[in-house]
Amino acid sequence: MIKSLELKNIALIDHAIIDFEKGLNVLSGETGSGKSVIVDSINFVLGAKADKSMIRHGESECFASVIFDVSQNATAKEILADLDVEFDDEVIVSRKFTADSKSVIRVNGVPFTLGMLRSVTQSLVDVHGQSDHYSLMKRSEQLKVLDKFSDKSLLDLKERCRLICKELTNTDELLSGFGGSEQERAIRADILKFQIDEIEGASLVEGEEDELIIKRKKIQSAEKIAQSLSTVKSAILNDGCITDILNEAIRSLNQISSIDEKYEELYNRLIEVSADITDIGYLSDDYLSDVEFSEGEADAIEDRLDKIKSLKKKYGSTVEEIFEFLSKVQEEYNKLINFDNEYERLILQKSRQLKMLNECYHQITEVRRASSKTLCERVLSHLKQLGMKDASFEIIFNQTSEVEDAPYHENGNDEIEFAFSANLGEPTKPLSKIISGGEMSRFMLALKAIVCEYQDISTYIFDEIDVGISGKTAETVAEKFADISRSVQVIAISHLPQICAFSDVSFAIEKFADKEKTHTKIIKLSSDKKIDEIVRIIGGSSDSEPAKLHAKEMLERAKLYKS
Repeated sequence: MIKSLELKNIALIDHAIIDFEKGLNVLSGETGSGKSVIVDSINFVLGAKADKSMIRHGESECFASVIFDVSQNATAKEILADLDVEFDDEVIVSRKFTADSKSVIRVNGVPFTLGMLRSVTQSLVDVHGQSDHYSLMKRSEQLKVLDKFSDKSLLDLKERCRLICKELTNTDELLSGFGGSEQERAIRADILKFQIDEIEGASLVEGEEDELIIKRKKIQSAEKIAQSLSTVKSAILNDGCITDILNEAIRSLNQISSIDEKYEELYNRLIEVSADITDIGYLSDDYLSDVEFSEGEADAIEDRLDKIKSLKKKYGSTVEEIFEFLSKVQEEYNKLINFDNEYERLILQKSRQLKMLNECYHQITEVRRASSKTLCERVLSHLKQLGMKDASFEIIFNQTSEVEDAPYHENGNDEIEFAFSANLGEPTKPLSKIISGGEMSRFMLALKAIVCEYQDISTYIFDEIDVGISGKTAETVAEKFADISRSVQVIAISHLPQICAFSDVSFAIEKFADKEKTHTKIIKLSSDKKIDEIVRIIGGSSDSEPAKLHAKEMLERAKLYKS
């Protein structure tokens, strides 16, 4: 719901803050005082097209900001989360518009585009005025209204429908994977067979490339390796080398090793060192025999590395990726060579899935038809209360054929149309054919009095939809506003005393002039001031006791109804 609205330099408003509350908020005032500016400003924040005429004369820019409470609005929370907006239970939407037609939009401080803004605000507020019913002319919007009314019954069916559509899409993708004509499939099979033979013929082994690279490095450094190993061997194993000197030292220490433990320790350590050095000498000799490589062996290593490199360039950056590619092409190849069997299996699978989808569509239609009868009955009941006792309303279901191919719609395949007549004996017509704005306004009020229970939208705004009504009908409209305001916040611009009497919170819009400019101010009315405003609306004198008594009686009737 809307917690507050702040305006700066909009029309005749210098600066104003309106703190709205739950329930029915009514704004009233003299004609031309600026009542509709409030709705225009809210629409501006919601994402309506901006116009330089909004900016107060003499100013370079205007500004509007709304604080929304989204604690009970799951849809808005989901959209905000998807847009990476951080929020608790409040969201601040602000919009600035300059004289050079530049617009700056922020949601909780985050810059937004107009499209992003509308995606959020359409789930927060529903605005209706004498000319704001055009969205309901669309059949798609009418279907949404019907579904909102019967949504609990449709949830499971729509989910089942969604899963079947997903399966059908997967089946279509598999069928399209077979390619086109028999000739095209044969060409594709030859390509796949070549790839399979090339990879399998290479007999790739994990880790082979690393071993070959090490071996190639040895070949390239063979002379240096041989020279180094030969030097080590000679230093350790030849006559007069390290080994002979160590043996002489060992014999010398052996003569004193029994005299003291520390001499024995030296003796033992020297034996270990001598054994290690001797082992190094023999290993060097062994390694020397491995250093000899033939020219053919070097060429074979280069050829193998080139082959591996070529396969990696074609089929994957690693041997593992090449094997994954091989697995995929083998699967596709097997499908192509077994085309008839696999294709027939998928065609049968698609036929079964289409049958399930059409059965699901039929069930959705049955639920909607049942719900439409109840919705029509309830709308007509409200319309009678609104003084339209001869009104007719029906929801027409256009005949649709069974689905045989894509696209698949998880929402069913129904095409519906709202048809309405305000007068006895007149046939119902599509809403787009209804000329009277007053008739449409009362129809919308009746409809919203019902669907408000089934929507996430937490604020309804009505801009003078009570024009042209009075008496008992006016009181019924006020009652409808009160009914709707039990489940959603209602903000109504009105000139009717009955609606003002039913308000939970009242605001008076007043226009005044100083020496230089005309100004508009918004005043939250106390109980006494509310009585004075009702007296003003009914045309009574401010000091007329009968008029005040009449206003108090209207307030008592409203209080009794709401209790």
